[in-house]
Amino acid sequence: MPFTFADPTPDAIPLHVLETDAVAPWLDGQPDAVGAWVRANGFTGKLGETLLVPGGNGAPTMALAGYETAARRARTRYALAHAARKLPAGVYGIASGIAAEALETEALGWLLSLYRFDRYRKKKITRVHLVAPDGIDVARVETIAASEALIRDLINTPTADLGPDRLAAAARDLAGEFGADCTVIEGDDLLDRNYPMIHAVGRASATAPRLIDLQWGSAGPRLTLVGKGVCFDTGGLNLKQRGGMALMKKDMGGAAHVLGLARMIMALALPVQLRVLIPAVENSVSGNAFRPGDILTSRKGLTVEINNTDAEGRLVLADALALADEDEPDLILSMATLTGAARVAVGSDIAPFFCDDDGFAQMLSAAAARVDDPVWRLPFHPAYEDKIEPVIADLDNAPGGGFAGAITAALFLRRFVSAAPYAHFDIYGWQSVSAPARPKGGVGQGVRALLDALPGVLDL
Repeated sequence: MPFTFADPTPDAIPLHVLETDAVAPWLDGQPDAVGAWVRANGFTGKLGETLLVPGGNGAPTMALAGYETAARRARTRYALAHAARKLPAGVYGIASGIAAEALETEALGWLLSLYRFDRYRKKKITRVHLVAPDGIDVARVETIAASEALIRDLINTPTADLGPDRLAAAARDLAGEFGADCTVIEGDDLLDRNYPMIHAVGRASATAPRLIDLQWGSAGPRLTLVGKGVCFDTGGLNLKQRGGMALMKKDMGGAAHVLGLARMIMALALPVQLRVLIPAVENSVSGNAFRPGDILTSRKGLTVEINNTDAEGRLVLADALALADEDEPDLILSMATLTGAARVAVGSDIAPFFCDDDGFAQMLSAAAARVDDPVWRLPFHPAYEDKIEPVIADLDNAPGGGFAGAITAALFLRRFVSAAPYAHFDIYGWQSVSAPARPKGGVGQGVRALLDALPGVLDL
């Protein structure tokens, strides 16, 4: 699937992007025939409005796209992508109407609007292509779009075609593309190498659990990304109900996100030493499934009382985070579709994150605003530490009470990081209703903000 700009061509149709209050002044400068055509077709400049303007031979000489008002655009993302989905197939070039500071985001939105998950469909679609606007970083925008497509493809693929084995294969493919190293520890070898909680969560599946370890770069700050790779989550013996299981193919969304971010970093050759750790499992039900009431001993040596087998993501992440921490990198980032509580707190459109570093939080929030990739900081609230401390073990994987579930999960994860700066992202990774440049299905959250913030955070 192409996520690149079209080559400049004389045949590209000029696209004029018009706010509602700019339509009349723009028409005053056009030939009478153009004005008559536009008025006759009722074009007013609202978001999503498009119009082809024909020449004397009937072929389009230009196209118009509505851009409404700044206030209206503030309520959406990728305003131009409203038009990209409605214009006829062809090649277009932006001729006027978009401020220079918005060009890169709007051009990215256009590329993202090309995405369709059509792996299982015979019928393919024709696409509306855009010539890269002058003044944007073409390679960066194309890289981000292609990496976002990787995130979406991985999340959208059903578990029958993307279990732990094939998630590992996807990581190996990515490593091969960019000359990275990728090793995978599998099955009972996880016990021999001291990853007991990854093994416990994944051992009931017909597909063995794995720890994926991708490494790239030999100089610069050391950055470790840890992504939750639960390829399907039945809930284990605390079995989910039907509705709760419907979207569980996306429970490896954290893994998809760190692979997408890793792709951006490698393709753009950021001067870092990158490591990506993914515990890849399927939380299934079998005679050897881990049980409520079990006590698991983690890689770090901390014991964990299992009060709910459906709180498995933090268990597999804990072993991977302990490994990441042993290497004492300059920054550890974890990403996971971890808690419903995070969705209740900020909804599905915002990626909440936790960190103790005010400087990191400020740089990330500023980057999120620049690239229109919303995030929101939630607290590692120390007063809630006792909620994750049961009577008979060091930690509780599912504290009761019903409150602050996202925070207690983040506090649990932080117990496994002590030597390195750490931030955790509790993402949703799913677009429930189609929106411009974001069709229903898997979607990236927070990765563009991180890409923009990392040079400042790591002093690159």
